[in-house]
Amino acid sequence: MEKIDNLDKKILSILSKNARIPFKDVAAECNVSRAAIHQRVQRLIDNHVITGSGFDVNPESLGYTTCTYVGITLERGSLYKGVTKRLELIPEVVECHFTTGPYTMLVKLYARDNEQLMKLLNVQLQEIEGVVATETLISLEQSIKREIPVNFEDIKNE
Repeated sequence: MEKIDNLDKKILSILSKNARIPFKDVAAECNVSRAAIHQRVQRLIDNHVITGSGFDVNPESLGYTTCTYVGITLERGSLYKGVTKRLELIPEVVECHFTTGPYTMLVKLYARDNEQLMKLLNVQLQEIEGVVATETLISLEQSIKREIPVNFEDIKNE
């Protein structure tokens, strides 16, 4: 990954607070041209510093009322990639992590209700070859959701 400089950090700080801010406003705040901002942002995207932009859709608005974390234990850790490919085919699975600790994998998924959750667990997840156990944790409420902070003021003197 290419090193980012202070201008990149300032741009990231501004965009992390409001990803929809016009580049002309970012340029004004950074005292550079709009073209410079556009080029910098494109480079940050190309170098995978910025990994996404878009809207977060509230799953509840689509009828998905149950947010669940599932710890998955595999027969062997080496089965991870194959199991991940199977999990990618389940649209309700929105995150998957290869982990240390009591589980081989940690999956976040959404279900419309407990009945659908039971089907996801019993019919889909637990039937994947190599899955030997699952443990389900239902989220009652999401209290914090945010990106890692980019505080230009804290890092500009590095």
